[in-house]
Amino acid sequence: MKKLIFCLLSALFIISCTTIRQGEVGVKRRLGKLDPVVKGSGIHSYNPFTTTIIRVPTRTINLPLALENIPSKEGLNISAEMAVLYRIIPEKAPQVLTTIGEKYESVVIVSVFRSAAADVCARFFAKDMYTGQREEIEKEIAAEMHTVLEKRGIIVESVLMKSIQLPKGLAQSIEQKLEAEQQAQQMEFVLQKEHKEADRKVIEAKGIADSQKIISEGLNKQIIEYKTIEAFRQLATSPNAKIIITDGKTPMLINPNGQ
Repeated sequence: MKKLIFCLLSALFIISCTTIRQGEVGVKRRLGKLDPVVKGSGIHSYNPFTTTIIRVPTRTINLPLALENIPSKEGLNISAEMAVLYRIIPEKAPQVLTTIGEKYESVVIVSVFRSAAADVCARFFAKDMYTGQREEIEKEIAAEMHTVLEKRGIIVESVLMKSIQLPKGLAQSIEQKLEAEQQAQQMEFVLQKEHKEADRKVIEAKGIADSQKIISEGLNKQIIEYKTIEAFRQLATSPNAKIIITDGKTPMLINPNGQ
C-alpha cells in the first residue's frame, strides 16, 4: 500500500500542467524534437524533465516599426512610423518554430518589412506618401510581405503608415501645392457655375424672344378688332362711371374721380 502511494506521488511529482489560452496554441518539444500536432486552448500535462510546451500567439499582433532613410522615386530620404498587423497560422506554428525560431519577429518579419517598404516606396514620389496614394503604398507593402511570409506560416493582414517625416521644406511645399490645387479646383467649379448660369440666361432670353415672335406673328387685324370689342363689352358691364374716348377701334379710359 505504501509502495503504491509512493508511486502515485512520484508520478504526480514528475507531471506538470500548463494552460493554453484562447488566441494561442501550444507546441510540445520533447527531447529537443517538436511535435507537429499543436495543442489547442485548455489544460495540458507534460513531463517537465523531458518536455516543454512553447506558447505561440495566433491572434492578430500589432508590430510597431520605425523606418529611416526610405528612398522615394525622386531620390529623397523619408522617415516613417509604421505598423504591421500579422498573425501565425495555428497549424503551421511548429513549422515557424522549426524553420525560423521563437524570435520570428526580428528574424523574418522586420527584415521582410524593411525590404518591401524600400522597394515599394522607391516607386512613389515623396508627395504620394502625403496624399491619397498613401493607402495604395500600404497595400503594396502588405502584398509583397504576404507573398514572402505566407508560405512560412505567417499571414500579413495589413501595413499602416502612422506618420511620415519628409525632408525639411518639402512638407511645406507639398502643403502649399495641395492648397493651390484645391483653390484651382474651386475656381474651376465657380467658372463652370457661371458658364451654366450664362447658358441659362441665353436660353431664357431666346425663349422670351421666340414667345414674342409667336405672339406678334399671331396678331392680325381681325384678332385686334375682336379684342377691342371684348374690351368695350367689359367696360360696359362695369358699375363705375367712366368717360371713354375712342375712334371706334381702340378705347381710352378717363376716370372722372381722378383715381
